[in-house]
Amino acid sequence: MEKEKELLVIIPANNEEQNISKVMLQLEDQHIKETADILVIDDASSDGTGQIVQKKKCCMVRNVFCLGYGSSLQLGYRYALRRGYRYIIQLDADGQHDACNIPVIYERLRREDEKGRYPDIVLASRFMEGSSDFPVSVLKRAAYAWFRSFIYMVTGRRIKDPTTGLQGLSRKAFSFYAGYQNFDDCYPDANMVIQMLLLGFYVTEIPAVMHRRAGGKSMHSGIKAVWYMCRMFFDIPAIVFRIKGLKKDADFVWKEDKISEK
Repeated sequence: MEKEKELLVIIPANNEEQNISKVMLQLEDQHIKETADILVIDDASSDGTGQIVQKKKCCMVRNVFCLGYGSSLQLGYRYALRRGYRYIIQLDADGQHDACNIPVIYERLRREDEKGRYPDIVLASRFMEGSSDFPVSVLKRAAYAWFRSFIYMVTGRRIKDPTTGLQGLSRKAFSFYAGYQNFDDCYPDANMVIQMLLLGFYVTEIPAVMHRRAGGKSMHSGIKAVWYMCRMFFDIPAIVFRIKGLKKDADFVWKEDKISEK
């Protein structure tokens, strides 16, 4: 795929044949290809996910082994870095993230705030005024409340939806994420939000339109949900200690690189 646009939409997918067709159709209906290139990371799917994407004539990378959600995203970041993209929007393949959010996120990434700053990360939130209704279980509400409280305690920022996977990233942000040990290879979630806030990246939120998963299995289903919470419970304090205590990456300075035109 020749790089022609400044925006790349990344879609990590693992065994999503029940949902990926709907996602690709939404992208077509919203005419996303007019403003963005699309990259699907097929994470060693054992079903027909890859075949469905191939028929849509999108750029696709197929992992030989299952690397996990985080590693698949990081592969996309490195691809975007090498190809010279300025912005990334990451979209889940399960149909929860409506494609109508892409132009809104893209516009926010390119818009200055009242202080003349451009966002490094735009979080598309399920829980802001203006967001679509999104039902959440009691257990998930408790988890979100814990994440919000911890984020506020260590960063002073109130983040409505700390676990949203629908995000827009500037080149500065995904350049950092592409670095070794700068991104969680399994569950990049509230832990990454905390990391980026502590490192001084400009993170903002906008309301979003999202839907419930219609079919297939979530990566947080069954025992995986317990493992996810255990990992977050230990990973978040470790990140805080790494940055505040050890001052790791605290001296990170972004130098605008020359983006190659191909």
